[in-house]
Amino acid sequence: MMFRGLNKISLDTKGRVSIPTKYRNELIKISKNKLICTIDLDHCLLLYPLNHWLKIEEKIMKLPSLDNSSRKLQRLLVGHAVEIDIDSSARILIPLELREFSKINKEAMFIGQGKRFEIWDYLTWTKSREKWLEKETLTLPKDFEMLSL
Repeated sequence: MMFRGLNKISLDTKGRVSIPTKYRNELIKISKNKLICTIDLDHCLLLYPLNHWLKIEEKIMKLPSLDNSSRKLQRLLVGHAVEIDIDSSARILIPLELREFSKINKEAMFIGQGKRFEIWDYLTWTKSREKWLEKETLTLPKDFEMLSL
């Protein structure tokens, strides 16, 4: 299953969000109600089914710890990773520290990104998207030069 698309969601007063209906059954099935939420360099949150995250975490932790960039990546992604349960109402509680980092307060965007989701503060998402659309050129990796959409 590849998760795609975006959904505007709201946080309740405790910081919980409902998993959008179109993802709910598949996400619960593949995650067994266990997710990992961590931060992203773009100041959004990344949400992974636990089994997908464990593969990524293993790769991150195999990076050389004496390399400054590797150490920063380990500190940021693994250091901020929090296990989250999907409750019986298909909601997740986003920890306060992660909400503060991403500036998610009341309204957010829940965005499918293949095997993971991004969760953005709604206004930050809107401003970032507009900025990305203003750029005239998009630099692609060499492997994608022949890509046709």
